[in-house]
Amino acid sequence: MYRLFNISLVIILFCCNVKFVFAQPALPVVLDTIAVGGTGGMDYITCDPASHRLYISHSTRVEVVQYGMRVRVGTIANTPGIHGIALAKEFGRGFTSNGKDNTVTVFDLSTLAVIGTIDIQGTKPDGILYEPISKRIFTFNGGSDNCTAIDPATMKVVGTVALGGGPEAAVDDGKGNIYVNIESTNEVVRFDAAALTIYSRWPLAPAQTPTGISMDRTNRVLFIGGRNQLFVACSADDGKILASIPIGQGVDGTAFDSTTGLIYVSNKDGSLDLIREEGPWKFVHVGKLQTSPGAKTLALDPESHHLFLPAARQIDGTGGMKGEMMVIVVGVR
Repeated sequence: MYRLFNISLVIILFCCNVKFVFAQPALPVVLDTIAVGGTGGMDYITCDPASHRLYISHSTRVEVVQYGMRVRVGTIANTPGIHGIALAKEFGRGFTSNGKDNTVTVFDLSTLAVIGTIDIQGTKPDGILYEPISKRIFTFNGGSDNCTAIDPATMKVVGTVALGGGPEAAVDDGKGNIYVNIESTNEVVRFDAAALTIYSRWPLAPAQTPTGISMDRTNRVLFIGGRNQLFVACSADDGKILASIPIGQGVDGTAFDSTTGLIYVSNKDGSLDLIREEGPWKFVHVGKLQTSPGAKTLALDPESHHLFLPAARQIDGTGGMKGEMMVIVVGVR
């Protein structure tokens, strides 16, 4: 009788475990590709869920794609060495960081017409961000180790912040703070977007050469990818490293889906690491998806939970950006 009880208990526990396994959310897969056309380098991609538009940097121009219809709807030209695109929607304007001539191009979000050009007080602007509390545009200038603050209404430079090293990508916390990765010093810097004052500098070891950054604003955790193939989760309040996880080669982007708890890490080697936030300060690597070589940046639509990665159709098997431009769509079937 005792033995029969034990066997029954094992069966019950096994069934419970099977049920738990099957109850796990499905992981994303590659769903589709969107043809964009043309060849040449690509960098950041920006998603506007309200208009269902993607803004994709493409060497000297921005390609604008209506992703619901899978069609390209426009081009913003004369953005030499473009890296990123920021949207100040309450002003009806978009802004691009042009790394080759140290300018920002301003365009109308409705018509895509160019409104003007701003000379920044820095060199090689790379990442670009609209911060909604200060209502300012920020460019992060890799050649001059600083960032430039711009008033989107007047299109005037209103100040700069010396960052003490070469900045990469940045994220805001929705409360007036900006966090920016400093590649050359392996740090993340926190500063006040209105006062333009640095509050904190935190080391990111074991991660090195930090690039992509995103944030869980509710739990105040930063997600940062390091080029030494390590991802770190970092407290946005005191800089404490909460977790480190191996990732692919050539990381350049991260994105966090607050609904599913998934953190996406995109890598130049054509891999997309999937990390799940499973509880307070608990992060688990749950999968790795193959996308395409060179697909190193990404943008998330938080409504459809689809992810978009610019890439090139591989024409000779060597990888990189030699083929025709496309956007890879990732999501759950």
